[in-house]
Amino acid sequence: MYIPTVLNVLQVSLSPLAGIFGFGRPASNDIHSVHGWDKFGVLSPYHDRSHVHGVRADLPADCTVDQVVLLHRHGSRGPEGEEVYINKLVETLENSTIPHHLPPSLRFLKHGYKSDLVPKNLTIIGRQQLFDHGVEFGRRYPGFSTDFVLSSTTQRVIDSAFYFTQGMFGREMDIVTVNKLGLPVNWILPWESCPKFSPWSELEAERATWAKKYIPVIKQRLSALLPGVELSDEDIRGALYACPYDLAAHDVSPWCEVFKPHELAAFDYESDLVSDGISGYISRNDTGPILGSVYVNKLIERFSNTTGDARDLYLEFGHDVTILLVLSAMNLNKDIIPLTPEYIPPDRKFRGSEQSPFAAWMIWEKFTCKHSFEGPQVRLLLNGETYPLTSCQKSLKDLRFGTCSLSRFVKANVFSTNIRYGDETWNAACVDKY
Repeated sequence: MYIPTVLNVLQVSLSPLAGIFGFGRPASNDIHSVHGWDKFGVLSPYHDRSHVHGVRADLPADCTVDQVVLLHRHGSRGPEGEEVYINKLVETLENSTIPHHLPPSLRFLKHGYKSDLVPKNLTIIGRQQLFDHGVEFGRRYPGFSTDFVLSSTTQRVIDSAFYFTQGMFGREMDIVTVNKLGLPVNWILPWESCPKFSPWSELEAERATWAKKYIPVIKQRLSALLPGVELSDEDIRGALYACPYDLAAHDVSPWCEVFKPHELAAFDYESDLVSDGISGYISRNDTGPILGSVYVNKLIERFSNTTGDARDLYLEFGHDVTILLVLSAMNLNKDIIPLTPEYIPPDRKFRGSEQSPFAAWMIWEKFTCKHSFEGPQVRLLLNGETYPLTSCQKSLKDLRFGTCSLSRFVKANVFSTNIRYGDETWNAACVDKY
């Protein structure tokens, strides 16, 4: 029987949380959106995507969904390495004399600031997100069922699958991790079969280039408001990380109100710059789209039932990168002007806050209609809204409903269908030496 991990809380410093984090407040994505606190790249709290103007939210009444494939990111979690910056900030504040006169946004510092974030693990809000999505999914697809779910090997993802199935089915389900599939490459963690996929260190230079354009400016502004507090660039980064991670753990953070909208926008863009470099079209040697092709090929195999054993429901759980790789492989989030560490391109398509926030969910539907459409059709729902399949739309109805026919969907994804694990394209991106 699967039992979710019991977490031990790591205390980091200073005074009690009561009154600072406001325990007991219900989650409110509306509040986050009003204040611009839902845009921190892939560290964003879950929120439904904005409705795409002109695209219908529901299918025509004569259409029936025949097959559903869910790809779900884990829920809100604690920091994964970023706690170093948050702890550094806590230490700096603890060793400083806080000025008596403070602007309203910084007055919480009179009571001290601490962090009780548990690194890497699913938070209570993350558990709630997955349970709620399970309930919503079950109500949306009441006639669909399955005997097991597929998960990455990471504990927070396994926990996410557990809480989702509790919400959907109200009972325990068999959770199979991808390492038990016995495949040379799997579509949830394809990068594990790509030895040259090691992007973080290679992207540090671009991250640093962009950070130099906005971090020092914030430090100068806050240092003027906090005379006697020797803030470093690392402290500012710690405060920026504290905002989304406090939200992930408690749904509120005193740090979010400290920053101006354009400062948070710069932080959001930094996350996108890194994520696009990992999973998008600015990834080295197009590694991102190539890795995403594994999922696309599996999806086409299921919708086309080429193996003869396709099921009507698949529930699968992974990471932000898993979802972003799929969008990249399908050319659905590619910017004409590539993201750059020199400036923020206007109207960029790659937006981690909209495409893969915490608890992001990607739902693929194959459906048929009596009159409205001819033959099997495909639709993508991403974070609560139709995500138009612009790469394969042909008719006015396709534009109106964001859909396309299965046959055109397959043709539009020839990039992926021409790639196989271990072939020349794969090896050039993942295995061969330069």
